[in-house]
Amino acid sequence: MGAMTDTMEETAALVRRALAAQDVEAFAELLDPAVTWGAPGATNPSCKNRDQVLAWYQRGRDAGVRGRVYDVEVLGDRLLVSMSVRGTESAQERGGAALRFQVLTVRSGRIVDIVGFDDKADARSYGT
Repeated sequence: MGAMTDTMEETAALVRRALAAQDVEAFAELLDPAVTWGAPGATNPSCKNRDQVLAWYQRGRDAGVRGRVYDVEVLGDRLLVSMSVRGTESAQERGGAALRFQVLTVRSGRIVDIVGFDDKADARSYGT
């Protein structure tokens, strides 16, 4: 495998560990200071920097939202994070847990963009 794949594999492992441990500090270290987070195709993403992303996570945790990562897949310069989420209205409507997918775009070992999806196929095809 090439150097980029090795770096992406390492980044994927770090993302998996940080999210599985719910280690906000470890996750923060992986985020670019100007990271964005929003819906697919958003011209004005809801989060425009590391502090806003971390505040969003903290608000969710404070509200009782919990996620369990079950896969982190390398897709070129992106990571597809598959998770089960509890504590949201959508999860309650589905019997307690909802599957969610996030695409993390990585540049120079840092996450520069996060996009959330309800459908894995949509997440896999994002940015291709």
